[in-house]
Amino acid sequence: MQELRDQLRKIALADGRFAPDAFYFLFESLDVAVRLAGKEGRSGAARHVTGQEVLAGMREHALERFGPLAAHVWRQWGIRETLDWGRIVFLLVDHNLLKRQDEDRLEDFRDGFDFDEAFVRGYGTRLAAALEASAGKDKA
Repeated sequence: MQELRDQLRKIALADGRFAPDAFYFLFESLDVAVRLAGKEGRSGAARHVTGQEVLAGMREHALERFGPLAAHVWRQWGIRETLDWGRIVFLLVDHNLLKRQDEDRLEDFRDGFDFDEAFVRGYGTRLAAALEASAGKDKA
């Protein structure tokens, strides 16, 4: 794992657009994306996730890890739009750390979601649902 982190750090620093933490976070999010896409237990091309599936996994992982501060954290890393995640993905493809299918395009990451809507405004709804579910368990 440390070897991968070192590789990601070198790539991030050489590229200069995004913080190394963004690259680490992307790799952490891939398992979430695979799970959300229902592709657990698969291997090879069958496990492949699309750009939109990667973004869904990243959004979910960011909400779990950073809550309503996720948009701020991503911006600190240099991530301004979902297309930036695609730029990182394709940079890692170029360095043979990720694989792509012939149909995968950078454009698959364009306009995935608005950060403030997903993380700030959407968090209140998510939090309310979690609190309601927790209260229901306490009464049972």
